[in-house]
Amino acid sequence: MSAWAGRAEEYLRVRRMLGHELAGAARLLPRFVAYLDLTGAEVITVEAALAWAQQPQARPGGKVQAVRMTVARGFARHMAGIDPRTQVPPLGLLPYRQRWRPPFIYSDADIKALMAQVPRVVRSPLRAATYQTLIGLLAATGMRVGEALRLERGQIDWAEGVLTVHAAKFGKSREVPLTPSTVQALAAYARARDQQLPGPKTPAFFVSTAGTAVAYSHFGAAFRRIIAASGVGAGSPVRPRVHDMRHYADAWVMCPAVKFPLVEVVEPVLRSA
Repeated sequence: MSAWAGRAEEYLRVRRMLGHELAGAARLLPRFVAYLDLTGAEVITVEAALAWAQQPQARPGGKVQAVRMTVARGFARHMAGIDPRTQVPPLGLLPYRQRWRPPFIYSDADIKALMAQVPRVVRSPLRAATYQTLIGLLAATGMRVGEALRLERGQIDWAEGVLTVHAAKFGKSREVPLTPSTVQALAAYARARDQQLPGPKTPAFFVSTAGTAVAYSHFGAAFRRIIAASGVGAGSPVRPRVHDMRHYADAWVMCPAVKFPLVEVVEPVLRSA
């Protein structure tokens, strides 16, 4: 292990002890120190950080360059406390302006069309019920897709009508209030699920036909097929995404008297599961 690689490991270890995840730094920092080793650098300089961040495979003005520079700057700040010759690249040296993508705003009719299309696209009754209930829960609560897929059976307080989301954004947990019709729909799904799969292989609330947790890739692929088959978003300049359900839920949760999205559509599918 080179001296630079050892310093990089030390830096990552200290940062993790302070509670930082550093997924990006753990991937990119070894490349930066490998560049320093390759060029024979004895100290980090602004010139070296720029040269690495702007290597040919990084598109000029793109996000990659800015992210690389952020990683190099963080490591340089650490090294500045060890070697006073270290130059810390200033902020804004490789600026990147995040392009905001406007969300697709689902209407009540769109949600109805999506949920009605599920059993036509997804032939397995249990899988169709799973995807319908998932879509309904996302629309009703504004949960993130990953949060809904990671939901476990013990995280729903049926008596209080509250769902607890663990390890939400930034690692925090939060409670999500459920309307009575949402609780009713989730309970109906749970009964159908347990009748089909009485011996669960996973604590996950939403399950595949194999009894395992639903994979994000499988649900995402099915959702895209459902969107295409339903015609939702046809002619719109913004392509509908499952994440955009959160904006529909922002309006929906303000009206707690509204029933769980199309519970009358979900129930026949559950009965056939």
